[in-house]
Amino acid sequence: MPAFDTAPTGRFRAFADVAPKALRERKILRMVEKIAIVGLSLSLTLVGCKAQGVSGGDTTMPTISASTSIGLVTSAPLETARASQTLPVYWLGRSSGDVYLYREFFPTQSIDDPIATALRTMMGTKPNDPDYFSLWNSPSRLGASVSAKNVITVDVSADAFGQKVDQGIASRSIDQLVYTATAAAAMAGLVDTRTTIQVSILVDGHTGYNAFGHVLLDKPITRDAAFVAPVWIIDPANKSTYNEVPLKVVGQGISPTGELAWSLETMVDGTVEKQFSNGTVTIPQGANELGEFTFSLVTPPGTYQLSVYITDPSMPDKKIGLDTKIVTISERSKK
Repeated sequence: MPAFDTAPTGRFRAFADVAPKALRERKILRMVEKIAIVGLSLSLTLVGCKAQGVSGGDTTMPTISASTSIGLVTSAPLETARASQTLPVYWLGRSSGDVYLYREFFPTQSIDDPIATALRTMMGTKPNDPDYFSLWNSPSRLGASVSAKNVITVDVSADAFGQKVDQGIASRSIDQLVYTATAAAAMAGLVDTRTTIQVSILVDGHTGYNAFGHVLLDKPITRDAAFVAPVWIIDPANKSTYNEVPLKVVGQGISPTGELAWSLETMVDGTVEKQFSNGTVTIPQGANELGEFTFSLVTPPGTYQLSVYITDPSMPDKKIGLDTKIVTISERSKK
């Protein structure tokens, strides 16, 4: 990971004001209305909403985890700085009986307030991948700042914690915020990635809030690597369309053998039909090390489900840490 020459010396702040709007028939309406910029703070008025696309089962963890992959990831490196105007947002996602953190990128017109903007996106929009979810509510107030000591302070109103969840989901939701805030800060070059990045979460300006009724926010928090998905497909994005082959697949994963399995299945009318091809891919870092994998696929035009997962010889039928994406090849164009 590239190092930054200096840590930022100033403080970056962005504030958002959100007003609640009633829920009708479980469907959530939201509109965004910009208002005045006062002094050095950016203020927005948003129509708030409850967490979207969340089923009752998403608020709880299994009593006993069905996966053998939890805790495989022991180190979660920060994102690298980039000039493109994209926001990193982390979501929760279920796989093999566990709940992990997965990242998506969202386009933005401005990166003047990347931390607050990424967190507003996390709390107020839907993930692109329907397998992901979030339990945050759009807050009536949100602010973010970075100190010269590499501490990100997030100040959010208590209405962001309106969902009732269990301990496991509560802990992962707090880390979802920590991962999103640190990723946005790192990509914008607001922190020195050579040292540990901490996130201090204030609620209505105070420490010690009991988040979701389970997590005491009484001290700065760092990334918990155990919550990172052991396998995730970064590219292609879900429901993306390509008119060129080969299709390059890029992802991040870890496995006890240093290999991951993949499969490509044809889809008809949104339903998986049959397997088209399959294989394995090596993680260059080796066994039990988190690393980036890549491989290429040549396919006829059509819609496919791409799957990448960990295999266990003792459980040949089980796909551990499974991540899937739907991708369409619209027209074949040889390079």
